[in-house]
Amino acid sequence: MALLEVMNVGIAFGGLQAVAQLDMKIEKGHLYGLIGPNGAGKTTVFNMLTGVYRPTEGDIILDGKNITGKAPAKINQAGIARTFQNIRLFSQMTVLDNVKIGLHNQVKYPMWTGVFRLPGFKEKEQEMDYRAMKLLKIFDLDKEANLPASSLPYGKQRKLEIARALATNPKLLLLDEPAAGMNPSESEELMNTIKFVQKEFDVAILLIEHDMNFVMGICEYIYVLDYGRVIAQGNGESIRNNPKVIAAYLGGD
Repeated sequence: MALLEVMNVGIAFGGLQAVAQLDMKIEKGHLYGLIGPNGAGKTTVFNMLTGVYRPTEGDIILDGKNITGKAPAKINQAGIARTFQNIRLFSQMTVLDNVKIGLHNQVKYPMWTGVFRLPGFKEKEQEMDYRAMKLLKIFDLDKEANLPASSLPYGKQRKLEIARALATNPKLLLLDEPAAGMNPSESEELMNTIKFVQKEFDVAILLIEHDMNFVMGICEYIYVLDYGRVIAQGNGESIRNNPKVIAAYLGGD
């Protein structure tokens, strides 16, 4: 059984069919790309997978359980985490606290324990500090742990957002244009980081990206959307030479 199965999923906004008859399969531990021209429906797909939008048709099955239309928090608990096209960190909070927020769906203690700062509360907070610092070290952010997130350079903010998503212990990580705004050296470093995350955390990854060098250099399998429909799927070589894909990006019959 695939980790994620998307079967005949679609969504309409009024008379506009944004995504139609979408079928996708994501296997455990593999790295996938979702590409297409601007307005093709890529982020809309992410929003349906994470519960921001409820599909008007079809089913989304995660690890054998139907998660179609569930609330974002429930879907996150089920095992899907994401980053955003526009970075959405808690900018005035520290780098460490941004990651700790991702751990709060796993570490629990009674409310009164936190109100009175009892030993149980301190023990759980220390546990979260340790786990958050471990994640920050992987992304080479441990030295900035106590700085405000807003003080990080752009590339490190991108990494912090991925670290926060990983803190929720996902089975599937969705990355929405992770290399956007990065220079070539930053993109290459991020590519290596994503490959490391895939292997180290044994997590499936689905990413949206416009940088074709990035996509072809990292993705094992690629889905191509155009006007809300999958027009091609396969490995990088088959996608690169597919006439429908070339026409969608460059224009043509």
